[in-house]
Parts: sequence; C-alpha cells; structure tokens
Amino acid sequence: MLDATFPPKFDEPRLSAQKDVVDLFLNTATFSKEVEECGEKSMSFEDFKSWCSLLPSVRKFLGSLLMPPDPGRQGLQVPHLLHSESKDYDFPVLRKEYAWLIGGALSQHELGDWKLLYHSAIDGLSFITFLGNIQNGEGPTVLIIKDKKGYIYGGYASQPWERRSDFYGDMRSFLFQLYPQASIFRPTGANSNLQWCAVNFSSESIPNGLGFGGRVNHFGLFVSASFDQGHTFTCSTFGSPCLSGENQVCPKVIECWGIASKGGQQERTNAVKGTVLDRFKEDLHMLNMVGIANSSE
Repeated sequence: MLDATFPPKFDEPRLSAQKDVVDLFLNTATFSKEVEECGEKSMSFEDFKSWCSLLPSVRKFLGSLLMPPDPGRQGLQVPHLLHSESKDYDFPVLRKEYAWLIGGALSQHELGDWKLLYHSAIDGLSFITFLGNIQNGEGPTVLIIKDKKGYIYGGYASQPWERRSDFYGDMRSFLFQLYPQASIFRPTGANSNLQWCAVNFSSESIPNGLGFGGRVNHFGLFVSASFDQGHTFTCSTFGSPCLSGENQVCPKVIECWGIASKGGQQERTNAVKGTVLDRFKEDLHMLNMVGIANSSE
C-alpha cells in the first residue's frame, strides 16, 4: 500500500519511514477476536469497521483495489506540500504520509497544493503573526501541533480563522491524531461547536486563542493566544478523546497549511451544503464497495 501511494525515491530512506507509518496504523487498530489455536488475538469485522472509520485514507485505498488500475484513483492522491527547504529533519512536522492520512477525509479537489502559511520556528510563537500570515491563503487550513511530549495532532478548519465571540464553522471541520497513533474524528452532530477564534477579548468567558469542538474552557483542542499553552479534552462534537498524553499541553511546534482548492470557489460553496451524509457521499460510495456502509444499521 505504501509503495503504491508513495513511489520510492533513490535519495529517500524508505524502511524507517514505512515502519513509522505502519506503527501508526497498528496503534490505531483494535484486536479483540480470540484465536484459540495460538492464544493470540486478531481483528474482528467490528474492529475492522471501526479501524476504517478512523483511517479514511486506508479505507479509500482498500476500496480502490476493487477498481480498474488508475494512478488517479481514490486512495492514491497525496497532497503536494509547498514549503521552503530546510536541513532540519523535523521540518516540517507535516510529512507527506501525514498529509495523505488527513487527505483521506477530504474531497478530491482539496488534495492538490498545501502551502505552509505559518511555522512557529520560523515566524515565532505569535498569535498575531499567525493571523496575519493566514490572511494570504484562501480556503480551508490544516492546523498541526507537536507538543513537548512528542504527540502530534491538530484540526482541519473548513472556514477562515476570523475574530468571533462564539463558535462557528461547518460540518466539514474535523480533529485528528497523527502520532503516536493516527485517527480522524469527524463531527458527530452532537452540537455545532466546531471552530473558535477569539482575539483581544477581556472576558474570561471568551478565552483568546484557537479552538475546535467541546465547550468554552473545555475544548476538544485549544491553543491560547500566547501560543505556548493549550488543552485537549474528550469532545462530543467530534467524538474525539484527549489528543495528547495529558489534558494540558505545551506546543513545541505549531504549523498552519493553506489548502488550494482545485475546483475553485463554487466547489467549496457546494461542499458545505446539505446534510452530513450528503457531504460524505464520496466516502459512502467507497463504503458500499467494501460492504460496510450500513454498519450502523
């Protein structure tokens, strides 16, 4: 699967990178079925359905195996990451493998160019600089956080980051984990507390910073305006757990990537219309192909 998605390059180490990604997949999986012959556990069908829902990129790839060979088929598209060159191995935090995992939850026209708009090591830990930099981009953004514990996670913001005193956004937004395991957490419909962007408010009931899901002071993911602290809690908005090892987090690196839509403004407008199921018709088609679309029935 990885060789098909990421063709080998002579100047690129393969084994360690592939092992890291495989570990992410396995860390996300549950093995609950007892295998009596060897005393070990395997993946049940329910485990597999749950695993596919958390890793839509893997699900799309498996579904693509049922289609005629085509390099442009679903599951094989990897976003093109645009950023300055660096000798730092950890720059950027968003590797192409991570981008592929996130892209599994997006539509085809959002899998083109992803441009690095903000990086804390380059631009400084500054909320104002962050907001200034992202004004140069159009369309959705991907927020990536690597905290001082080594956990990597973030959120996809379907709407621009702009000053508000309350939650806003639409049902395309989602949270994700990238390390030490990989999972996508889409809106459950429990509430509409999707995005949060408060700037220069003086009330404790309106905390300044960026957030996704949950409720005020108890977000699914929140980064304070100082950009040096935040928190992540279990969140009914996205059905997500705490994304780090602890609820209180200290970001080490913050990145923001702008997504350039291939289809233009009209496709972005159409994407936010309709019900949650309407917005994920592409995924439902793939689920039907592998026979798990009606798993909740």
